[in-house]
Amino acid sequence: MTYSLLWLPEVLERAGLKVAEDPGWETRGLGDMGAVLGVLCHHTAGPKLGNMPSLSLIRNGRPGLRGPLSQLGLGRDGTFYIIAAGRAQHAGPGAWLGVTEGNRHLIGIEAENTGLADDPWPAIQLDAYERGVAALLKHAGLGAERCAGHKEYAKPRGRKIDPTFDMVAFRARVAEFLGQNPPLGKLIPAVEPKPTAAGGQPRPTLRRGSSDPAVKLLQAALHQPETGTFDGPLEALVRQFQRNAKLVPDGIVGPKCWSALDARRG
Repeated sequence: MTYSLLWLPEVLERAGLKVAEDPGWETRGLGDMGAVLGVLCHHTAGPKLGNMPSLSLIRNGRPGLRGPLSQLGLGRDGTFYIIAAGRAQHAGPGAWLGVTEGNRHLIGIEAENTGLADDPWPAIQLDAYERGVAALLKHAGLGAERCAGHKEYAKPRGRKIDPTFDMVAFRARVAEFLGQNPPLGKLIPAVEPKPTAAGGQPRPTLRRGSSDPAVKLLQAALHQPETGTFDGPLEALVRQFQRNAKLVPDGIVGPKCWSALDARRG
């Protein structure tokens, strides 16, 4: 039989994301989903090499746990693999905003990452993760607060550690893509005082789409042409810098990021 999540590839493609359909996904699942009440984020804990080496495991399952293990896989290059249109075994015991039957009501995304400190998340993969979650939630008529990490959902607490990135910052970016202004709930960390440049002028918080003159300062600090345009490639460079500096890789240049840039130049 076919299942209810047949809209997955169209919604993701409409968001400008790369999609690969795993053969047979339309009829794959352990029964149909109920009402979609959110998205649950995971990492695979699979091999370090390869774009989506865990695909067959997610599709077929493992000893003691029948597949599919999620509806979607996310490769290191930002490609979404459509694996199942029906229910998948990805959630286990847990709760998030009143949802206790995660397999029935949450779409699962298994993003390829070992979960180890020496396997940083590629900027292109994180960007696709955020945009993909936003697209799914928008289609379901839900807000960013309806996205949870497996580590937040799972019970008992501490049973799961995935995904390894900061879910508060992740939901903040999802909220931006959804156009939630201000984002619902406690999605964005507390605002810090604006940093100042050497001349004492306050420097603004920058993000994709910013047109402030300070964008050129940012580009100079990252050794990029000073075009004054904060576009996708610049955001990816900011994320990479933030990861190297042990900051939350949210692509937003705020006080801590400015300070880290100043320290590198100093």
